[in-house]
Amino acid sequence: MELTTFVGLLASAIIFGAAGVFGTVYYLRINAEKKGDVFLKEAEVKAEGLKNEKILQAKEKFLQLKTEHEKIISEKNQQILVAENRIKQKEGNVNQRTEELQRKNTEIEALRQNLNHQLELVNKKQSEIDKEHKRSIEQLEALSGLSAEEAKSQLVESLKAEAKTEAMSYVKDIMDEAKMTANKEAKKIIIQTIQRVSTEHAIENSVSVFNIESDEMKGRIIGREGRNIRALEAATGIEIIVDDTPEAIILSGFDPVRREIARLALHQLVTDGRIHPARIEEVVEKVKKQIEDEIIETGKRTCIDLGIHGLHPELIRMVGRMKYRSSYGQNLLQHSREVANLCATMAAELGINPKIAKRAGLLHDIGKVPDDEPELPHAILGMKLAEKYKEKPEVCNAIGAHHDEVEMTSLISPIVQVCDAISGARPGARREVVEQYIRRLKELESLALTYPGVEKSYAIQAGRELRVIVGSEKVSDKDAEALSFNIAQKIQTEMTYPGQVKVTVIRETRAVNIAK
Repeated sequence: MELTTFVGLLASAIIFGAAGVFGTVYYLRINAEKKGDVFLKEAEVKAEGLKNEKILQAKEKFLQLKTEHEKIISEKNQQILVAENRIKQKEGNVNQRTEELQRKNTEIEALRQNLNHQLELVNKKQSEIDKEHKRSIEQLEALSGLSAEEAKSQLVESLKAEAKTEAMSYVKDIMDEAKMTANKEAKKIIIQTIQRVSTEHAIENSVSVFNIESDEMKGRIIGREGRNIRALEAATGIEIIVDDTPEAIILSGFDPVRREIARLALHQLVTDGRIHPARIEEVVEKVKKQIEDEIIETGKRTCIDLGIHGLHPELIRMVGRMKYRSSYGQNLLQHSREVANLCATMAAELGINPKIAKRAGLLHDIGKVPDDEPELPHAILGMKLAEKYKEKPEVCNAIGAHHDEVEMTSLISPIVQVCDAISGARPGARREVVEQYIRRLKELESLALTYPGVEKSYAIQAGRELRVIVGSEKVSDKDAEALSFNIAQKIQTEMTYPGQVKVTVIRETRAVNIAK
């Protein structure tokens, strides 16, 4: 009974709860529908307002575009009106010009008719003149007994002969005048060239003087039993004369390079104070390297001074060696510089490239300063050296042709030849005797070097003595005596020389060891 009652109460409670839930849901639904209607109305109102606003904006945009379009159309119309006025004006000008052209055509037609009338009159008169001319010719033929063609032929021949005679006379006058003018102009150019180039006088001799502070130094230079001075002479090939001249030592030799080496070596030895054979040889070798560097520097400086660029290093070295060579007593480097400047000036006067002319002038005597001297003329040797070191063909030809050894192929060649002659012909520039003397000394040294075992040979005492240095391991004492005799005999039979030549063969034995 209690369970049934509980179940009944529970069922009642559930039913009442469900009824309450359904009631709540229904209430909420009614409220939602009301709010949805309100929101819908508000949205419709807003949409209507936005629509009206957009319509107004579109109308304003349309009016603005319409105004702009009307403005553009107005401007176009204005331009069209201006163009129409311009076209009307041009049409008026064209019509005016057309009328003027028609008027001119009318005048031209009248002139043409007048000209035709005049031509008819001229033709009529010409016909009368021809008839009269024919009648005159017939009368002349009857009087002279010659036809017109024969008379014409005789007249032409006589005119030809007269014209030929006058032409020959005229040509002769022109050629004489050209020769006189050419000689005058050539002399003028040469004189101007010489005047524009300042010449430098430098004549080398065969003696140098080395100054010392006191005569006490002479004894140290000579050394015990003369060993120092002998070592110095053997190392340099220069005769060192120590006499009574106060505070001076004379260095005698034909080769300026050797004299300079001896002078610089003596200066270093005297300054250092250590003078003995080993030190002398060391200093001489060092000075030889310095002289070689100075030769290269002299070549570079000469090229820079003359504005010559791109020379091969070996050619630069040869230019530097010119400083220590002479040509007939004239310093070779100064001669070459002088010729280069003369060539550049003369080429400029003639309208030719002065740089190439200056280059050829500087290099024209490089055949006199090679390390080895084959039996070739110096011009040919110089040309071959220039070709070897890729110089331009006109430069090579100028070098080879400046003594007429080869045929000239460019205008630079005669310029170099003339300027070389100008430099050599300057009073006091050359001394033939000195050149022959130096050549004889060189031949004397070269003769000794042809024998096996000879390491060095030096001509000293102005060519009165030839000192020959041989290798001790190649030549014995007995062979040295025979070598001296053979060289003396060969000099006697093959060379021409004044007085006597003393041949001294030096054989020195050395024992060298190094302590480590």
